[in-house]
Amino acid sequence: MANFNKVLLMGNLTRDPELRYTPSGTAVCEFGLAVNRTYTTKEGEKRDDTCFVDVTMWGRRGVVISEYFTKGSPIFVEGRLNYDSWETSEGRRSRLTVVAENFEFIGGRSAGQREGGGRSSSRPQRAEQQRPQREPEAEDYPDEGFDVADDEIPF
Repeated sequence: MANFNKVLLMGNLTRDPELRYTPSGTAVCEFGLAVNRTYTTKEGEKRDDTCFVDVTMWGRRGVVISEYFTKGSPIFVEGRLNYDSWETSEGRRSRLTVVAENFEFIGGRSAGQREGGGRSSSRPQRAEQQRPQREPEAEDYPDEGFDVADDEIPF
């Protein structure tokens, strides 16, 4: 029997990401995600439904999330479901979480974010942002050896 465990979620962080490190030095970032769904009932009434998901991101990507995202930030997460269970004094407990394997920034920079990124204002700007932009010129597109007459161009 084939198995497939893939989750795609888009929502907003419910709290600031929490970055920790394992004893071996691997970064692990945990955050909450709220995913909203709007639907209309049979009576025509609009309703909102929110699903709250705990997400874990390992390694360098987790560090990036902790640097650039804060509570309320929109994010797209791709990952897999993970089932945890444990014993407590009250009995057996369990939870279903998402282990993120990839993410995407969504939307532009919010008003609360600094120019250099999320929480770190000492981050230098990228070189592309510092260079003045110029219009491309003919020498930017080298001749590839194509000999095309003007009447052969279809537009």
